Amino acid sequence: MSDYQRIEIGPTQDWREHFGGFVPDRSRDGRRVLDHELPMQFVGVTANSLVPGEEAGYWHAHSSDEELYIFLTGTGQMGLDDDVVDVGPGTAIRVGQGVMRTWRALPDSPGPLTWFCIRGDGDALPHLPDDAHRITDIPMPW
Repeated sequence: MSDYQRIEIGPTQDWREHFGGFVPDRSRDGRRVLDHELPMQFVGVTANSLVPGEEAGYWHAHSSDEELYIFLTGTGQMGLDDDVVDVGPGTAIRVGQGVMRTWRALPDSPGPLTWFCIRGDGDALPHLPDDAHRITDIPMPW
């Protein structure tokens, strides 16, 4: 038997219906941690959806994980340290270690902002990212 697993995450317009996260008290609508559903070892993936006008509401940074954000639908912005970067379908952003990040769907987005976040750090990934820390004393950049 080959070593593969298959799940269905559905079309992007249905992603909002999923409630999930890394831990229950930080779970939310429109988030799905695929590496909790698949036996991933070295790569972590979340599928995300924010409705127009919704934002993450927090910053975070990683000390060892590198992340790749691939935006699929909608329009939004990412806060990256001191920069605000526009994102939309086809935008891919690599974020290195130590960079603060946050995101939002623009209020006039034509629909949900959906994206994959792919993370890795060159070693086996823990079930809960143990290198991340929230930054709560810095206001959102918009």
